[in-house]
Amino acid sequence: MVVQKPLSLLAILRLGLFQACLGALAVIFSGLLNRVMLSELGYPGLLVGGALAFEQFMAPSRVLFGQISDGYPLFGRRRVPYVLLGTLLFSGLAVLAVPLIFQVGRLLNAGSQPGLALGIAALCGLFAAYGLAISLATTPYLALVIDRTNEAERPRAVALVWCMLTVGIVVGAILTSLSLRSLDQVKDPAILEPVLTQFMLKVSSIVVALTLLATWNMETGAARSGMAVSEAGAQVPGDLGKEAVTLRQSWALITCSRQVLIFFTFLVAFTLGLFLQDPILESYGAQVFGLSISASTQLNAFWGVGTLVGLLLAGLLVVPRLGKLPTARLGCRLIVIALVLLILCGLSRSVPLLQSVMVLFGLAAGIATNSALCLMLDLTLPEAAGAFVGVWGLAQALSRAIGKLLGGGLLDLGRHLPLGSGPFPAFALVLSVEALVAVGALLLLASLNVHEFRQDTARSLERVLAMEMG
Repeated sequence: MVVQKPLSLLAILRLGLFQACLGALAVIFSGLLNRVMLSELGYPGLLVGGALAFEQFMAPSRVLFGQISDGYPLFGRRRVPYVLLGTLLFSGLAVLAVPLIFQVGRLLNAGSQPGLALGIAALCGLFAAYGLAISLATTPYLALVIDRTNEAERPRAVALVWCMLTVGIVVGAILTSLSLRSLDQVKDPAILEPVLTQFMLKVSSIVVALTLLATWNMETGAARSGMAVSEAGAQVPGDLGKEAVTLRQSWALITCSRQVLIFFTFLVAFTLGLFLQDPILESYGAQVFGLSISASTQLNAFWGVGTLVGLLLAGLLVVPRLGKLPTARLGCRLIVIALVLLILCGLSRSVPLLQSVMVLFGLAAGIATNSALCLMLDLTLPEAAGAFVGVWGLAQALSRAIGKLLGGGLLDLGRHLPLGSGPFPAFALVLSVEALVAVGALLLLASLNVHEFRQDTARSLERVLAMEMG
């Protein structure tokens, strides 16, 4: 039996460096590159959303990668080798993305065929590969957090790790803004491409280095153990412990409760309610408010600061007092209010008002995300942590894919509908649909019951154990 030491505060923060790296990359991919493709290179919104959605269309692989990391250790470790391998892959692909984006932009301007079709296919393929690499790294990483914490320790660890994600978003937005300030008012792709390529190369190198630091000595040979220890402290035979729950057994546990489907659907709607505007937010700032590249990127910093405050408030004050489900409801209500205000501030075209609303939107996101993560862990069976994390990751990634595709598509649709003059009505359409989706997420919370989930999975685990032991 292997019992690993609880994670100290310093160790949790060090482990959270990986999440910080993901946050910084999210700013660059979902913010900077979206903005460049839409506003500087003239990509159609549907093409931008569709290409970036391919990253999330790889989400089903999360379930497979989770189960693989549960049962097939590399070099005596179940989690860390997969995290490092995935990081190396998505960092390399991030560097390759920049020149490919500009090449497709040139093909769009020229309208040449079949070169344009091949370029778009290559762009979609690159983002699909990037999504696979992200799934390969993040699913074992989240399972590692579960492996290294018990039920009492986990809320603190999750809050800190997700705070690090938000810190990464804020730091990434600020550093991107400062690093690329020389590109303000620059529209020439010949100038933009080499600067952005060099910038991405530096960012990717830092991501790899910080991931090595984050995961160093975080997993100490637990995969070699012949016994697994459940969260309750009971020993489970090695061939049915965390390292050897088969895909069939994991799926039996996942599908044994209707609460899994309810929470899966909630996560899809909740994530859409947060990120449907993701592919168009920087362009909203550029086309409606007249923001430069660096200024529109800073919107992520305002959002990130609000999210960080919301995560801390929820973890330290709101969840302990109200409970997880009431806090999730509060967060969803605040998200709806923030989205309505985000639409209204577009009428005034006031940049300070937009920045204030982004802070409020982030605050709502932080409160809702903290409670959603706590619920996610309550609805995860430790004996199949990788598989459950894969399913929850699938829900989030699937909705991010739909959000990117739908966000860009709705923007194009709004531009062709008689909604009014100027760029604002098309953006307002996207934000209005997002607010309605957030209302749907709020309604789904009424059917969620953690106690029912635990009863169902406990009975199913007993059946699996009985069948395995004859």
